[in-house]
Amino acid sequence: MISKNYIKLIHALERKKIRDEQGKFVLEGEKMLLEILNWKSDKLEHLFYTEGFKDSIVHFDSSKCTEITEKELKSISRLQTPNKALAIFQKWELLEVKSDFYIALDGVQDPGNMGTIMRLADWFGVPEIICSHDTVDCFNPKVVQATMGAIFRVQVRYEELETYLPKLNLPIYGALLEGENVYQTKLTPKGILVLGNEGKGISQLIQNIIDKPISIPRFGDAESLNVSTAGAILLSEFFRTV
Repeated sequence: MISKNYIKLIHALERKKIRDEQGKFVLEGEKMLLEILNWKSDKLEHLFYTEGFKDSIVHFDSSKCTEITEKELKSISRLQTPNKALAIFQKWELLEVKSDFYIALDGVQDPGNMGTIMRLADWFGVPEIICSHDTVDCFNPKVVQATMGAIFRVQVRYEELETYLPKLNLPIYGALLEGENVYQTKLTPKGILVLGNEGKGISQLIQNIIDKPISIPRFGDAESLNVSTAGAILLSEFFRTV
């Protein structure tokens, strides 16, 4: 049986302020939970599971695991169809990352876009995403689910981009409508790719530090591209010659 205090905490952790204060977040779903438990089981605070998940946790600390009913799981889950288990984890510490290539996000707000971009970073082997402080929290429950596990492998850092990015001493590329045609630009996976807000694009403050504006040419009548779609196309061009 799940206690009232844990129910209250799980719901409270839907808010960024509480996640920041507590240093915790919620993760649910069988596949992702098994992945993180095999990777960072030391960060587990408590796991709530239904009978169908019992055989998967026999090797973990039983004092941190509580069996609950399907009805109880549904009462704490954010998913329309809850999937066997839900857990509270402590956030892990940021590591020092040295890379030739980074993604930077300036004001990206949509959790789905954030999750997809993290999956793209995972796919292309980009170890860290650097975000402005007004970019959606990577531990937002919707983002965590959308990453499909990429959150375990791609580090996300929140910084003042205008001062942090130049210190990396890498060319800074920006996805801008008035940029150079990406298909006519010689690119290698060395630099920083900046992607901007879904509606406003890259802010003027960050445009001021961009060395190389690039764009995806438009062949139809669409007004714009979804930021994660644009990110996929641009990343493919950066890594095409590897």
